[in-house]
Amino acid sequence: MAAPRDEPGSVEAEGSSGRQGSSGVKVVLPSDLATPAPLCPHGPTLLFVKVNQGKEETRRFYACSACRDRKDCNFFQWEDEKLSEARLAAREAHNQKCQPPLSRSQCVERYLKFIELPLSQRRFCQGCQQLLLPDDGEQHREHQVVGDISITQLKRPSQLLYPLENKKTNAQYLFTDRSCLFLVDLLSALGFRRVLCVGTPRYVRGLKTKLFYRYSQFYMEDSFCHYNMFNHHFFDGKAALDVCRTFLQEDKGEGVIMVTDPPFGGLVEPLAVTFKKLIAMWKEGQSQDNGHKELPIFWIFPYFFEARICQFFPSFCMLDYQVDYDNHALYKHGKRGRKQSPVRIFTNIPPNKIVLPIEEGYRFCSLCQRYVSVENQHCEHCNSCTSKDGRKWNHCFLCKKCVKPSWIHCNTCSHCALPDHSCQGPKDGCFICGELDHKRSTCPNISTTKKVNTAVRKQKHRKSSKMKMETTKGQSMNHTSVTRKKKRRERAHQYFCS
Repeated sequence: MAAPRDEPGSVEAEGSSGRQGSSGVKVVLPSDLATPAPLCPHGPTLLFVKVNQGKEETRRFYACSACRDRKDCNFFQWEDEKLSEARLAAREAHNQKCQPPLSRSQCVERYLKFIELPLSQRRFCQGCQQLLLPDDGEQHREHQVVGDISITQLKRPSQLLYPLENKKTNAQYLFTDRSCLFLVDLLSALGFRRVLCVGTPRYVRGLKTKLFYRYSQFYMEDSFCHYNMFNHHFFDGKAALDVCRTFLQEDKGEGVIMVTDPPFGGLVEPLAVTFKKLIAMWKEGQSQDNGHKELPIFWIFPYFFEARICQFFPSFCMLDYQVDYDNHALYKHGKRGRKQSPVRIFTNIPPNKIVLPIEEGYRFCSLCQRYVSVENQHCEHCNSCTSKDGRKWNHCFLCKKCVKPSWIHCNTCSHCALPDHSCQGPKDGCFICGELDHKRSTCPNISTTKKVNTAVRKQKHRKSSKMKMETTKGQSMNHTSVTRKKKRRERAHQYFCS
């Protein structure tokens, strides 16, 4: 079953890392709320509070749970703000206007009609990202339309639909076939028969597919739900909620696992709250004797979120397996050092039960009783294979832990850091002008900075081009000189031999 996330990606709270004295925005978890959150087009909003120099401001506000850019969803409401009936009615009308043009039942009805069409009449509009029925032809006459859509293509919609790439709203990064096949084979080897996929682009068809409204036209109602993972909101109401509950509780919850691949810009806190609600839904179908059991989970996320994930799920551990994506320039397997994919799998399944492929550079550590990256060496002082990023880490006796190979111990800060770090710590506020009342993205001087940066890049490019030209010219002259000397030697040889 695919349990989809909403089409927008996430809320990014700048400076929300929990660092003492930091500034930014902090999410207020649902348990702290006295009243239900107001609705935006993407479901219930989240409550935020601004943090300045580590201190929370007194006034809190609601904003969209899914979009971190106001241009994509401009919902904003102070927590204590009272709205008139007219404004509430206008908001409701706007929310309805933003809903998908077709309901789930209509999507299913169209899909059943589509698969009954002969191959020659099965068409897909690439511009509208929509399956076309014969009556739709006139509306898409001038669009780019693909014909002869096979059943195999229908089963792999991620290869028909363009990935969405706006990082602030709806970025879709698709698993490579390597990662997808590894996950499918692993879950099969572990004995799982059903998978709840929450925000997993291509993997759903390793089983089936991703979670957006665009995907709903490819699936039946009992295998797909349009869902926002940041606020546990089912867009099709109680019917979709019941579908998810039935799926999780089937066979008393045996043989099911949740695999989730949230947007990396998303806040861990609301994701953790949502996942705990799905876990509670699964536990409702458990007998009292199995009250200690946990819903098996694979949470795919960058390794540098390990501490925050384990804060909410202490039983989770991080696997060394590098997950990579087809359409992401950086998150690739096989690269070395800092250029390799930082994406890992967090799970509550014991790591000694999970076998990683030796042919891809993993080995079994008999001391840790788990598979690790080849370069992840066991530290006798930490009694663990400590590397998080695939490189060999070094043990610092002052910090009493292993650190990245590029870090050194700083006596001023009393911990390890990069050699060129600032001992005063990261600066709060704007990176451009230094003011504390705004961030870089809203700085009034950002256009000037962009112009300067562009000019610097152009100057560097001109210098680089000039150096290349001079090098090429020098190589050409050297080649000519060598050729002339060779010809002179040949003529001299001929003269002495004659």
